[in-house]
Amino acid sequence: MSAPQRVISFHYTLTDSTGEVIDTSRDSESPFAYLEGMGQIIPGLERAMALLNVGDKRKIEVTAADAYGTFDDQLVVEVPKDKLPTTEDLQEGDQFQANGPQGEVLLFRVIEVVGETVKLDGNHPLAGEDLTFDVEVMGIRNATAEEIAHGHAHGEGGHHHH
Repeated sequence: MSAPQRVISFHYTLTDSTGEVIDTSRDSESPFAYLEGMGQIIPGLERAMALLNVGDKRKIEVTAADAYGTFDDQLVVEVPKDKLPTTEDLQEGDQFQANGPQGEVLLFRVIEVVGETVKLDGNHPLAGEDLTFDVEVMGIRNATAEEIAHGHAHGEGGHHHH
């Protein structure tokens, strides 16, 4: 019999390889909570978090391959503007969804607009980045049957049902 799935809540500050803060939960009253084994956080972070206990504080370094993946040049494409759902006021940073070959939803970000051509990037914005998470584990508890059935943590720091 396998161990019960756990909900782990933690505060974090995420920095890139230059030390620039990308995101933090420390401005929020509630720590971030996730259900183990459901792919809700990047693989490298989840493996490291599984070894920690309540009260532990660690700097966890995660390589790009264990975070948002390496940068894939094949996901950078140029398309004619008229192939996009909207062309009005198109700007760098705009995002579009497309369906992949297996029906999966792909997200593309506009990285350049030149005349009637738009360059789109389907990589995650942090693809190719080695990341550092400064974490503090705030709570660990067994997941409820409902959380396991729904596939995510409920309550403070997790998903809320109304």
